[in-house]
Amino acid sequence: MYNHLKLTIGVVKVVQRMLMKRSNKIFPFHIFRAYDIRGKVEQMDGEVIYAIAHALVQQYKTQGQSEIVIGYDARLSSPYFAKIIEDVFRTQNFKVKTLDCCSTPQMYFAARETQGNGIMVTASHNPISDNGIKWIVQFEPPCPDKIQQVAQDANQFIKNQKDPFKVQTELIFDVKKSQYNHVINLELCQSYQKAMLEDIQLKRPFKVVLDGLNGSAGACAALVLKKMGCEVIALRCQANGHFPDHAPDPSQSAHLGKMKQQIMMHQADLGIALDGDGDRVVLMDETGKIISADRLLSLFAQMCLQSHPGQEIVFDVKCSTMVGQIIKKMGGKPHMLRTGSSFLRQYLRKSKGRAVFGGEYAGHYVFNDGRGFGYDDGLYAALRVMEYLSEKPSQSLSQLMSAFPERFYTEDTYISTHNTNPQAVLQEIERRGNSCDAELSKIDGIRLDFKNGFGIIRASNTGEFFTVRFDADHPTHLNNIRQTFASMLSDRYPMIAQDILLAH
Repeated sequence: MYNHLKLTIGVVKVVQRMLMKRSNKIFPFHIFRAYDIRGKVEQMDGEVIYAIAHALVQQYKTQGQSEIVIGYDARLSSPYFAKIIEDVFRTQNFKVKTLDCCSTPQMYFAARETQGNGIMVTASHNPISDNGIKWIVQFEPPCPDKIQQVAQDANQFIKNQKDPFKVQTELIFDVKKSQYNHVINLELCQSYQKAMLEDIQLKRPFKVVLDGLNGSAGACAALVLKKMGCEVIALRCQANGHFPDHAPDPSQSAHLGKMKQQIMMHQADLGIALDGDGDRVVLMDETGKIISADRLLSLFAQMCLQSHPGQEIVFDVKCSTMVGQIIKKMGGKPHMLRTGSSFLRQYLRKSKGRAVFGGEYAGHYVFNDGRGFGYDDGLYAALRVMEYLSEKPSQSLSQLMSAFPERFYTEDTYISTHNTNPQAVLQEIERRGNSCDAELSKIDGIRLDFKNGFGIIRASNTGEFFTVRFDADHPTHLNNIRQTFASMLSDRYPMIAQDILLAH
């Protein structure tokens, strides 16, 4: 709650008090990405957030909406940004419900009371230097065109202002000096708990190590697990926007050392790591081994296809070749989408039940099988695994996962464009790839599926770099696929080719 902030983020009601002077700075169009708004805090000052809020108001009004929930994550700037957005919506006669510090899934959950309208101030798993905004309109996340429209409208709003930037409430904000404790919304947490308890039925309790990574999801997640009868060893479950250890990103194995240590020390059944806003999850088995997203997605496919045979399972272009193969083996219909949790949720909602589950390599998992809430919730995904495992009293998590073979792969690796035209590079891969013994996909970047694995190269939406990833069933095959991609570029783009060979 805003009144829980210490003096370093003071809240003083000053009517028409100037927060900042207009400047000649360039509007940060680059923070408007394919599926949300995200960038450096210094590029998202009060004036920019104020303008974005007005642009968002217009988007909601255009669709006939008049009520909204607003939440924010653990980041130091998040209450400040959320307050600006709240003030703008209230002045535009919206009925606003503030959620204070919460997870993004909790915002989605609360939005059911506002006709599916909600805004979340969050930069998800990004480092402390970043912040951003996610939103839904009538339960739908914005498409890229809608996001770019917000950018254009916000820029135009700033240009049209004759007076310095003004708001109704002044917040004196200094990230470097900020020292405060976020307070969770107990009412929201309790209703969220109730929904989880009604959906998930554990047939046996578990000893769980829960790592909240100092984000906004850990505190309530710990309460949910305890209510379900689990013994919880809580790590970094208090919101702390300083992120004293590292960015709240569980996809980096180096960030999960503490969780592994606690699993081994307490002989826990599993570990659950949530990202900064709780919509992504990484699981670790009782041996301290991270369960890869590809294997976990395969497990979810198995779970959903057992109760809904022959239905569609959706996954993004960064997922392993194995995922599609397993879905087919189980009698399901695999469907590949471009990367982005908003695209995933949109597809599932429009499938009218045809697609019963969707997942991303980044750790977003969405159930559409008549259970859950239709959005990505890291805790809920973990609970579905625990429920499934609880039905097999003699099995450990590692034994359950043994049905899905280990893969050999590189993580998402960022490589420089080296001042080249990204589209020209992708076109070269496409041209050379057409003559390879591989299936070529252009859903998102260029992906080549070989018999034993795949490789993908994508141009960034936010910077001068590519993202590459390679996966195979054997180290030799992995190296061969990586070499194939490098050889396609070695003549014209030798520096990019060299970076590909170094991807790990």
